[in-house]
Amino acid sequence: MDPAEFRRLGHELVEWIAAYRERLEELPVMSRVEPGEVAAQLPAEPPQQGEGLGDIVADLERVVLPGITHWNHPGWFAYFPSNSDLASVLADLVSSGLGPQGMSWQTSPAATEVEDVVMDWLRQMIGLPESFTGVIHDSASTATFTALLCARERTTGFAQNRRGLQAEESPLVVYASDQAHSSIPKAALLAGFGAEHLRLIATDEEHALRADVLEKAVAEDRAAGRRPCAVVAATGTTATTALDPVARVADVAERHGLWLHVDAALAGTAMICPEYRWMWEGVERADSLVFNPHKWMGPGFDLSAYYVRDAEHLVRVMSTDPSYLRTAQDGLVRNLRDWGIPLGRRFRALKLWFVLREHGVEGLQARIRRDVANAQWLKEQVDTADGWERLAPVPLQTVCLRHAPAALAGDETALDTHNLAIVDAVNRSGQSYLTSAVVKGVRTIRVSIGAETTERRHVEAVWQALREAATAQR
Repeated sequence: MDPAEFRRLGHELVEWIAAYRERLEELPVMSRVEPGEVAAQLPAEPPQQGEGLGDIVADLERVVLPGITHWNHPGWFAYFPSNSDLASVLADLVSSGLGPQGMSWQTSPAATEVEDVVMDWLRQMIGLPESFTGVIHDSASTATFTALLCARERTTGFAQNRRGLQAEESPLVVYASDQAHSSIPKAALLAGFGAEHLRLIATDEEHALRADVLEKAVAEDRAAGRRPCAVVAATGTTATTALDPVARVADVAERHGLWLHVDAALAGTAMICPEYRWMWEGVERADSLVFNPHKWMGPGFDLSAYYVRDAEHLVRVMSTDPSYLRTAQDGLVRNLRDWGIPLGRRFRALKLWFVLREHGVEGLQARIRRDVANAQWLKEQVDTADGWERLAPVPLQTVCLRHAPAALAGDETALDTHNLAIVDAVNRSGQSYLTSAVVKGVRTIRVSIGAETTERRHVEAVWQALREAATAQR
């Protein structure tokens, strides 16, 4: 493809994306295709000769679009927000068009220095002290894995440079809430701690980690000859957005020499509003923290912000420094290949740069406050409606609820079936998309508010749809 053909197709595709966004609200939120339906429309064998991209827009409409679940739809209330702001779409185009490899400063200085600047902007926006330094990861899962590797090496005095974890006399232990995201057990397993040395700590009636139970578990492990290594505190758990008491967890961590990692995957974005920072009081005492701007802020997936207090320790754990990557500038710059697991790095920082310039801090704050206000409105509706129960506090933008008619009182199996049927009916309507979760044995319907285009009328519509579906199931 020459630049002239690229220009023609590029304009056509930008127009298609713009038109898609304009008609997004008319589309069913959840894809309705059956398993294998998309693949059946594609050739079983690769093309032997190039055919060009003349029909690409038609094929996107025919093959791809029916198999897309629309995360940017205003009726999106499932899982978590995953906004792809149009400014971020343009940044992805520029990043791909430039095609830089940002593994070291010299391979594309702008890729490193733009990231340095925007990550410091982000640090200021969420109120972190200057002692923290940030780097972009693909996801919170990778960042948490990195944090546990750093914890492991601090506790063992860099066992990776000797005989590794297998040579340690005492097993290392990792602690997290029983409401922690699945990426935390996964990271503990991949980092070599072993399932037997992962402690999931009981939570209180608000689903937050109990610091007193954590203290007891740490003491018991020490008495048994094990070595407490790390604790992960959640600011906004996945199922209910519960808030672990970061300051009290930090007290335990400091008393026992544990690495404290804070997982604020969704909630971190809310911290650009100063009035919400009480939710992670004590975060300045963490060794590391992560949150995902690609969820609630606007940069399209993937863009996760990872911050550490001891950058030298991170680099020492992650750096390999082979001779073929060394450059004359190494002592003067950050080589971001040494700040995470991958060697290769895309120019993700452009997405954050574009979004921050497009909206500014005040514009992003307004959107967060809108979503939190909409969640509070829905909370009030649930609390005052006959037959409906709210199953968790609502500090952020997720409301956990269920319909519990008197006729089903005490029959948890029947209540589960009833509420799953409500979710299915709402989703099949095409106007909204919801997901559910089981929290301490109770099936909950999660209404996760936060798509960029979701306004109060969309929240009102999903509440009406829930009530109509509940009536229809009786």
